[in-house]
Amino acid sequence: MRRLGDQRPLLLFVTATALLLAGGVAWLSAAPGWAAGLWVADTVLGLAFSVVTTAAALRRRQATVDVIAVLALGGALVVGEAFAGAMITVMLASGQLLEDRAAQRARRELSLLVERSPRTARRRDGDAIVEVPVDDVRAGDHLLVGTGQVVPVDGRLLSPAVLDESALTGEPLPVSRVVGEDVRSGVINSEHPIDLVATATAADSTYAGVVRLVEQAQASSAPFVRTADRFALWFVPLTLALAGGAWAWSGDAVRAVAVLVVATPCPLLLAAPIAIMSGLSRAASIGVVVKGGAALEQLAGGGVMLFDKTGTLTRGQPVLTGVVAAPGGPSPDETLRLAASLDQVSPHVLASAIVSGATRRGLPLAMPGAVAEVHGYGLAGVVDGRRVRLGKAAWIVGSPAPSWARQVRRRADLDASMVVFVAVDDEPAGALLLEDTIRPDAPRMVRALRRAGISRFVLVTGDRADVAEMVGRIVGVDSVLADCDPADKLRAIEQESATASTIMVGDGINDAPALAAAGVGVALAAKGSTASSEAADVVLTVDRVDALADVMLIARRSRGIALQAVLVGMGLSLVAMVAAALGLLPPAVGALLQEVIDVLAIALALRAVLPGRTHSVDLSAEDVATAQELRIEHDATQSVVQGIATVADAITTTAPDLGPTWRLLDELETKVLPHERADEARLLPLMSRALGGDDGTVALSRTHAEIEHQVARLRRLLEGTGDTPLPEDVVELRQLLYGLHAVLRLHNAQEEEGIFGLVPGGAQAG
Repeated sequence: MRRLGDQRPLLLFVTATALLLAGGVAWLSAAPGWAAGLWVADTVLGLAFSVVTTAAALRRRQATVDVIAVLALGGALVVGEAFAGAMITVMLASGQLLEDRAAQRARRELSLLVERSPRTARRRDGDAIVEVPVDDVRAGDHLLVGTGQVVPVDGRLLSPAVLDESALTGEPLPVSRVVGEDVRSGVINSEHPIDLVATATAADSTYAGVVRLVEQAQASSAPFVRTADRFALWFVPLTLALAGGAWAWSGDAVRAVAVLVVATPCPLLLAAPIAIMSGLSRAASIGVVVKGGAALEQLAGGGVMLFDKTGTLTRGQPVLTGVVAAPGGPSPDETLRLAASLDQVSPHVLASAIVSGATRRGLPLAMPGAVAEVHGYGLAGVVDGRRVRLGKAAWIVGSPAPSWARQVRRRADLDASMVVFVAVDDEPAGALLLEDTIRPDAPRMVRALRRAGISRFVLVTGDRADVAEMVGRIVGVDSVLADCDPADKLRAIEQESATASTIMVGDGINDAPALAAAGVGVALAAKGSTASSEAADVVLTVDRVDALADVMLIARRSRGIALQAVLVGMGLSLVAMVAAALGLLPPAVGALLQEVIDVLAIALALRAVLPGRTHSVDLSAEDVATAQELRIEHDATQSVVQGIATVADAITTTAPDLGPTWRLLDELETKVLPHERADEARLLPLMSRALGGDDGTVALSRTHAEIEHQVARLRRLLEGTGDTPLPEDVVELRQLLYGLHAVLRLHNAQEEEGIFGLVPGGAQAG
């Protein structure tokens, strides 16, 4: 009866209202016979509708308060209270119309996504640009996206871009993206035309996955259990007992009908669905697909949340974390520049991280030539006339591996990193370290969810225990379960479900069983639909896990408003029922009073449409621009920070060469310290305004001072050692460098979480 696009609710409302008003005109025109006939017709219409809805509930073996409406309408016909029956019909019809409109509002944001799906793409074929059907695009194709056009497939940028990502993220401000960054289909190019290389077909791209999710949510047959029906077990017997008692005590059947009229549960039938549907609409507006009102209510009641690690608490894709130059080879920046230039045309997942890492350091990339993939080994090509190869250690450095390569591998094992080795002109040049880093918004999300009412967090992952424990400590979970296969995750959910309602959050195929088994399954589908999003009840189409905290607040607020509207409406109805039983309210007056109660309950429920409290931070356009400017400077200093450990590793007590250390000191004083001073002067006041206080900036300010102090110590130590440092000087120098490296890494992580993660596009930055 409530399918979207169905005009029956509107037709029912128009017909019921027209019959009621026509009867009123006839009554005022001294034609009581016509008035009674029109009102009787209206009552019969409402009775037929109520019988159909009650029968549908009985077929589902579901308790329902609709039976009260059937009895009230039937009783009104029996005792000749046609006007009261007509009023009840209008109430029921208005309820159906409001619920239908609320449902349409909830789906409208999602339907817009489907309507704007790209149909064609502009592909570069040599010097020509050819418009082709989007389904003909293949990974590796070079595409041109014009100003104002929708990006047709997932790809990697070959030129800088300013993108409107609001369709996927809900974020209204345009986001700047640099060369090498991944861009998702469905976003809009806001400025000059851009070039990109496709990394997926249209069917496998983000936007197609979102469309499939929308279609699945719209076709979902999961029953929406109305809040009203939970009251049926006690409210229906109470109403029948009160009506029967009034009839038996007074001997007047009209009193019984009056009780039934004012008991017609419109506050339940209208208010609860409106509040819940409004919550679905609010969730959709921030990029979260909730598959029905039942899922929203279950989300609101969750007490324990379980997380997968990869792609959920971590980015789910590698980020460049270090560059190690081979002895006698090119500098780290030159090694990275050549590798990233070659990787620009590769659709491999590691290529995005390498290209993005280079562009964030401001390295100028060149287009490669003679590119060839060597299956099982890596990629080869020519950059600026130099032969460049990327790939496995055996192909690049040979066997046995030299000591520097073994040291790189050992460091990668300790940090759970991946390594790509680089050769230039057939000589080993260095290695690139890549890591699946923790999402900067993950710790803030966990804190926000605790404030929203989640009492326990559990990390369940198939990763090894030391890595899982580290992630768990940083994010702030209560328990960590490592080395888990899908069966282990199911057992964890079963165990946690014994104490509270569970919410499982994941994004991989192996998470699908756990998502289906949990009280509520939440999937991350920002990079496309997977088996996990098919199995989940709630799907995040934005690549920010802190949206989960916002949708939890939306769910709890919607449920609270629904309950409040129900309790106020039913409380007033109970008072009116007692008055009717005592003969103080005739059916006609009771019907009018019930209409007033309905309007009040609906007004309370409609508050759910309005924006409520969220944990998100609103930044002004000026503050966003400042943060993005400082973020570029922040990224440009990362090569210096990563080089500190490399310099420290290379210092030996026998014939130490302090030249690299002096060069490092110069970079620290000319690049890192000016940036940290700019952060102190501009970023910390911005953060204080955004977070509403100075508490979050005190630690960062103290770290700025410590960085200044350690760099000053490094200069004094180098100046004091002279040209022939003693062994103890070298030991002291190494200790200082390793300490400075640790302080800077921690400080950068604090900035990522504290402010850069709040900026549009900040959580995705590498």
